[in-house]
Amino acid sequence: MKASKAKITKGLQKGSFLETCDNSGAKIIKVISVKRAKTVYGRNPSAGIADLILASVVKGRPDMRKQVVFAVIVRQTREFRRPSGVRVKFEDNAAVVLKDDKGTPKGTIFKGPIAKEVTDLWPAIAKVAKLVL
Repeated sequence: MKASKAKITKGLQKGSFLETCDNSGAKIIKVISVKRAKTVYGRNPSAGIADLILASVVKGRPDMRKQVVFAVIVRQTREFRRPSGVRVKFEDNAAVVLKDDKGTPKGTIFKGPIAKEVTDLWPAIAKVAKLVL
């Protein structure tokens, strides 16, 4: 996995609730852990755009509820900076539910815009995305 050139400010902590922007069956998920996060021992990891997280489905279809799933954060309300100097922030926090940790999305339709940094790091999500911001 190649590195993102943008300076992504980590806007979501462990325990945060996110909406899902796909048709996987999950509506709201809760961040359990952040994969590939490097922190000081004992510190709760935080996640930002294009980070892989492990999440629990809080609201959604009955067969999806109480499941632990992989997800990628595609939007965050916390402002982050791109290499061009532009600062970007979204209206809401949103994630895409994955089938596995390789990056294949579970849903087939994404609602709303998706950050450009996500499409650089996750090519399978980029194929399904209609609106990249």
